[in-house]
Amino acid sequence: MTRFEVLDREQMSAPQREVADAIASGPRGALKGPFLALIHNPALASKVQALGEHLRYNTGIAQQLVEIAILVTARRWSCDYEWAAHARIAREAGLREEITGPIAQGRRPDGMDATEEALHDFAYETVWLGEPSDSAFDALAAIFGKPATLDVLAVCGYYTLLAFVLNTAKLPLPAGASPLPPNAENT
Repeated sequence: MTRFEVLDREQMSAPQREVADAIASGPRGALKGPFLALIHNPALASKVQALGEHLRYNTGIAQQLVEIAILVTARRWSCDYEWAAHARIAREAGLREEITGPIAQGRRPDGMDATEEALHDFAYETVWLGEPSDSAFDALAAIFGKPATLDVLAVCGYYTLLAFVLNTAKLPLPAGASPLPPNAENT
């Protein structure tokens, strides 16, 4: 059972409606996912969605690569909802099952190219170890530069925030979605 009631438009305050409209009119197209809970605090929801819009749509990094960082983060926090939503987006962006499958199991994928490896390893070390090693940082910065490396770092932090919101809110999975398999790192 969800801990935050999903509000109909008629139940929303004026500030909630304003934020919901801004989210729905942007690239997300609708109030969904973590924003169903976040809308209970419209000032916070507004700021969270603005950061997310930059990180998902305006970094200049290919979407399939951004999705690697998002999926690693979803796996780290065992966030079924975040995984279900972004595994689909990753497939649509062209990310191969040979990469997403092992990440779902908590394993490092084989067969990644150098860019995928750099992004995966940076994200993995960030969310699992608390900070990337010098080698992971240097590899990613050599490919994307330091400004984009900060974007990837922020993606990991942002999706950690969303995983906490989603796991706490206990929103049901989207129709047809399956939960993550057990984490190989913890079995």
